[in-house]
Amino acid sequence: MSAVFAKLDPRRIEWESYWYGLHSRILRTKPVDSMQEGADDLHGTKLARVLTTVDLVSLGVGSCVGTGMYVVAGLVAKEMAGPGVILSFIIAAMASILSGVCYAEFGVRVPKTTGSAYTYSYVTVGEFVAFFIGWNLILEYLIGTAAGASALSSMFDSLANHTISRYMINHLGTLNGLGKGEESYPDLLALLIAMMVTVIVGLGVKNSLSFNNVLNVVNLVVWVFMMLAGLFFLSGTNWEDGRFLPYGWSGVMQGAATCFYAFIGFDIIATTGEEAKSPNTSIPYAITASLITCLTAYVSVSVILTLMVPYNVIDGDAPLMEMFAVHGFLAGKYIVAVGAVAGLTVSLLGSLFPMPRVIYAMAGDGLLFRFLSFVSPQTETPVVACAVSGSLAALLALLVSLRDLIEMMSIGTLLAYTLVSVCVLLLRYQPDRDGFTSFLTEEEEEERKRKEEMMEASEKNMHSPMNDGGEQYGDLPSMGDDETLIGKSDSGGYQSESSGYGVGEDGIEVDDSDGALTSLLKRALGLHYYTLRMRLGLPNSGDKPTPATGRTVTSCVLLFFILTFFLWTLVIYGSDQVSGGARWAIMPFILIVIVLLFTLVVIILRQPENPTKLPYMAPCVPYVPIAAILVNIYLMLKLSSITWVRFVVWCSLGVLIYFSYGMWNSSLELSAREEEAHASSYQRYDTEVDDSFNVDEDFHPQEDDGVEGQYQGWAAEESGYQNQNQYDEPRSSYDYPPNSHKSRSKGRTNKGFEELVNEECSPE
Repeated sequence: MSAVFAKLDPRRIEWESYWYGLHSRILRTKPVDSMQEGADDLHGTKLARVLTTVDLVSLGVGSCVGTGMYVVAGLVAKEMAGPGVILSFIIAAMASILSGVCYAEFGVRVPKTTGSAYTYSYVTVGEFVAFFIGWNLILEYLIGTAAGASALSSMFDSLANHTISRYMINHLGTLNGLGKGEESYPDLLALLIAMMVTVIVGLGVKNSLSFNNVLNVVNLVVWVFMMLAGLFFLSGTNWEDGRFLPYGWSGVMQGAATCFYAFIGFDIIATTGEEAKSPNTSIPYAITASLITCLTAYVSVSVILTLMVPYNVIDGDAPLMEMFAVHGFLAGKYIVAVGAVAGLTVSLLGSLFPMPRVIYAMAGDGLLFRFLSFVSPQTETPVVACAVSGSLAALLALLVSLRDLIEMMSIGTLLAYTLVSVCVLLLRYQPDRDGFTSFLTEEEEEERKRKEEMMEASEKNMHSPMNDGGEQYGDLPSMGDDETLIGKSDSGGYQSESSGYGVGEDGIEVDDSDGALTSLLKRALGLHYYTLRMRLGLPNSGDKPTPATGRTVTSCVLLFFILTFFLWTLVIYGSDQVSGGARWAIMPFILIVIVLLFTLVVIILRQPENPTKLPYMAPCVPYVPIAAILVNIYLMLKLSSITWVRFVVWCSLGVLIYFSYGMWNSSLELSAREEEAHASSYQRYDTEVDDSFNVDEDFHPQEDDGVEGQYQGWAAEESGYQNQNQYDEPRSSYDYPPNSHKSRSKGRTNKGFEELVNEECSPE
């Protein structure tokens, strides 16, 4: 016991070594080439590229419209927003579009991998962020499956005139405390539905595109029927006398946070990248089209529902069926029931199919327990992941009410998409990294070769006074703004690499990366646009990000993320806790936070963007990701406190699993340990046999160990200080060349972290 306490003595702990060990583990990224080698293993066989943009839109609409149209519209109208649910859907759609364009760019950064935001973030951002996003995606799919089963159960109960629920209550009793204090009954029917669908998925029955399209056609027909039949039962009095916003704008925003659940299908579109014929173009278009289609369906249904039935008498479980029953049109009720079965079935399958894939990917990487990655040789499906996830979803459907399931799903999805927006914002301002930016699609590779050829041609014609080569290398006298603008407009080639570095503001006018907002500002301000850029210190188009500017953006984005939570907490909870006269007391704090946020945005704008062109890039960066962060965090804080308590428990469980199991059993960790073991065995052999070949120059790196020792990489805490004196000299003579002795982590971590260490060690 005394030895244990001796090891825990703060004076004996190498804090810097432990800090950098933890830092490198949570930020290590998965190499793109290893992702490609394992891509076939992830899905059994290589998938055929057969999906068109229309097919992808069908997938997205089918996964969204089911529960969103048949359950969420009535639930939000009844308990949160009244007829203002129309505005709630519009606000939620705006937040979804902002997140959707960021999600689309995040996906095309790793174009040849099939997966979700988990795989994208593991390759581009880091391991801990990838785990956290994957953990919240599991929550999204888990709650979505349970909500779909619960919605189907409620629909069947409504068709049976609520005899099923009465039977459950009379024979099994009620459960208290699972919702917000209201009584709910154990939903055995939802349990059976979830288990049945789990068995179907585990047996390898795939959700075919034709089956999905048929169900979507049924949905479309039923939607047209509701629009036409509902016109005969409308009553404008349901919106009069303040009934349109009975809960005020606060209820509208709370409803928007819940309605976000109805727009989550675009991440399922992104998981089909390997099956799409042209994923780089069809996925972004399909995401936008599916969101607009779903918004049209939700708004039209909400208008008909709230004009047919007063908001306070809407049925919370099956609102669209019961709105016809209220008016005695029972045939309409059963017609809507057919559409409800079709829509909810697609939503249920759309939530359950991706969930085992994410769990299997995380377990295969070692971040979750590896037994979850077992694939049945008969069905070629991850049966253990299916069984575990399906059982948890069935248990949730049995015990938790539908409203609480929807709120839980919304908060997990909002946080996952917020992190995606943060990652896109970070990656736009980071310098190129070896092993990632060189990994291009076939179209990108052809474009790169074409630009290189044009670059070579421009170098051969450097004698011309109006060519790009003269501007780039500065061999000719600098020209005026007008001349350079004309000269640049004739070159349609390698602008991201060949923009004039020493010419001032010349590259701005013709840069293809200029979005609609920049072009509008140029037309509106004219020559004052350049003056404004100079006053704000904005970078030239030819400037490239450096490690220092990348770290600046990272710090600013993290501070922006934290301050946004603080701002909306003051606005939402601060105004509710203080009286009307005392609300002015919190205004100075709100204004200070707003000024700080604006300052951070200006600092980000002053840093150069990465000039690498992607097949699809989110427009108006950094404004769109920043807007997505602001809107998503606001909607998250509008959810109920009990939802936050459950969500914190879920996230705490995930963090515990990562730091106690995933971080130490990651495939990257195991491979690094194996490399270290091989390296140490070679070093001892070298010590015994080749010691005579060591020269004095080989020991020079050892002199810097006292200064540079903290940058030895995460493997330093594996070896400890007990082996330091024995193997330091052979290690420096064998592993590291004399000119690169500062690269202490080579062969032990991934390239991304090695470069990070080198950049911090090297003088700016």
